[in-house]
Order: sequence, then C-alpha cells, then structure tokens
Amino acid sequence: MTATRFPHLEPMAELEWAEAIEQGFHHPTAVAPNEWRNAWIHRAPEVDVLRLYRMMRARSRPVPSPWWLRAVALGRLRCRADGFRIEDRVHTFLSKRPGWEYVPWGLDGESGYWEFLPSERAVSGHRFPTTVSPTDRHDGWIDVLPAHLGLPPEPVAVAGVSGLRASVGELEALR
Repeated sequence: MTATRFPHLEPMAELEWAEAIEQGFHHPTAVAPNEWRNAWIHRAPEVDVLRLYRMMRARSRPVPSPWWLRAVALGRLRCRADGFRIEDRVHTFLSKRPGWEYVPWGLDGESGYWEFLPSERAVSGHRFPTTVSPTDRHDGWIDVLPAHLGLPPEPVAVAGVSGLRASVGELEALR
C-alpha cells in the first residue's frame, strides 16, 4: 500500500497582493475617497501593509499600489493617514466647486481622481477632461492633467491643496 501524497501548496504572492488591493464592488457609487477605501491595504495594520508591499517590490516591479503607499514605503510621507488626509482635503475643496466629480476607479491599486466635466466638451471629437489626481511624483502630492485631445500632455505638478486653490480658476477656464 502506498502512502497518499498531498500536493505541497504555497501561497502565490501575486494573488495575495491582488487580494490586498482589491476594492470589490462594495461601494460602486462612491462619491468621495473615504467611501472607496475598503481594500485590505486601507484597513489592515500599516506595518503589515508595508511588509507585504516591500516583499512584493523585492519580487517584481512595478507593483500596482496607491500613491500614498509608494510614498510611505520610501519615507517621503509619514503614514497612510497623511495620504488619506490629502485625498480628503482635495475632495473637500473640489466637491464645493461646480463641475468637479470624483472618479473612484483608476488603474489597479491606485486611488481615485477628480474630473472637471465641463472641460470634456469640445467643438468636434472626444476630449479628455481636466483631471486632478494624487501622486507620489513630487512632494506637493497633486498632479493636474489639462483637458486634451489625443495623447495626454505631461502632468502639471501642483504644490498641495493651497496650490490647487490658487490655480483652480485658471484650470476651469481652460475649456
């Protein structure tokens, strides 16, 4: 009689990470960033999130992840809560202005962004609207992608919410 051999199963890191960033469909109508933060990376202890993220980074690059996690992992942002605070401040400001809409879905793992819907209209052809998104490209943490046709231009770095406040009128005038 031979012994039954069971297969040796090892967790697949990529699957574990995909589940960690999975937003699911719990809030498909989220109108604010805090309504969309339901993935494991938003709720789990930050030290565990960073451990798994760093393990994934050691295995493969790039790793789908939100801007704030990349910034925290590099020591450029103090903590996840600071990233949430930035997103919430941008939302508080833009949601009070007519024409701005929060878009909760983005690239895998990324946070949402805001579109200025009136900038989408064009005389002919489809136009991509002015978009504000959080970023880890610079320490102002906000990028603006002007309305455009065709290939996107380079994003414009904005110096935080105060920089956004100072330039939003100009951004809205570009239609």
